[in-house]
Amino acid sequence: MGDTVISETQITYITTSDEETISLGQRLGALLSEGDVVALVGELGSGKTWFTKGLALGLGVSPDTIVTSPSFTLVNEYKGRYTFYHMDFYRLENLPEVLSAGLEEYLHDSGVVALEWADRWPEILPDKRVMVKFLIIDDRRREITLSGYDPRALEIIEDLEEEGTD
Repeated sequence: MGDTVISETQITYITTSDEETISLGQRLGALLSEGDVVALVGELGSGKTWFTKGLALGLGVSPDTIVTSPSFTLVNEYKGRYTFYHMDFYRLENLPEVLSAGLEEYLHDSGVVALEWADRWPEILPDKRVMVKFLIIDDRRREITLSGYDPRALEIIEDLEEEGTD
């Protein structure tokens, strides 16, 4: 048997304000369907929660709904086109803690999941995830790279790229 080659695709955006980060998240959110997982990676203050506010808008969550990071609650749930679960692994210390909290079940359930600090336990992430990495360039600018290799993730990224060229 030969080696399996997994092809990853990625696209990078530079945002220059919180509003642009929200807008990019909103564009992605509009493309998501039930069962999709968005895995967010980046240091504190890099824009993960702003991006998630945009995802919520794109998923049809009311603009009047306040979307906050679930650092202490672990999961915030919002109603939109699909149920939107916003999760945060930041305060969890180890994989058994993640598993005992039942968070892994959300990754394989209905609804759409956005998971902050997804790089802490990548072994529980589904293959179909869209990875979103945030890099702070300076006080205002962020480099946001979306990547994936599963057919569903590739479809989402390609649709976002095509939508951006209209």
